[in-house]
Amino acid sequence: MRKIWCLCIVLIPVLAISAQTTSLEGFKYWSVASMHQIAQHLASEAASDPNRFAVQQLADFPNESALLVHREADGQPEWHETQVDIVFVQSGSATLLLGGTLVNGETVAPHEKRNGTIQGGVRQKVSAGDLIRIPPKTPHQFLLDGAKEFTYIVIKVKGY
Repeated sequence: MRKIWCLCIVLIPVLAISAQTTSLEGFKYWSVASMHQIAQHLASEAASDPNRFAVQQLADFPNESALLVHREADGQPEWHETQVDIVFVQSGSATLLLGGTLVNGETVAPHEKRNGTIQGGVRQKVSAGDLIRIPPKTPHQFLLDGAKEFTYIVIKVKGY
């Protein structure tokens, strides 16, 4: 009986802390297994998409949002007036075309342009494990350069 009481004394605070942590407002947890499952789903969606691309929003908070993106072809040029993109490369490799000028970009949402072309800019090779920060008002595009796939998490930090 004494062992049971000792076990309760140890477990009750642990369970209380665990319950508190997971119920905190704004807290979100994605396990490796859940991220892998989402990535597999996105890969099957990208295979049938004409642009060889799939994305799933993981969360949308007041100051930031989180997306999981899978590409099997070059991405479109992008430009965000007020958002910072923080990119965590999960798998594959690409070349990031960054900077320069977005020419003939189309407004697709408030404060965001896509399509067109990027003139100038620099190229940066990126691969699994890399962390990238793209500031606002910076044209950028992921080019696969012969790679078969590229999967990454984007945290969009909202500046409006």
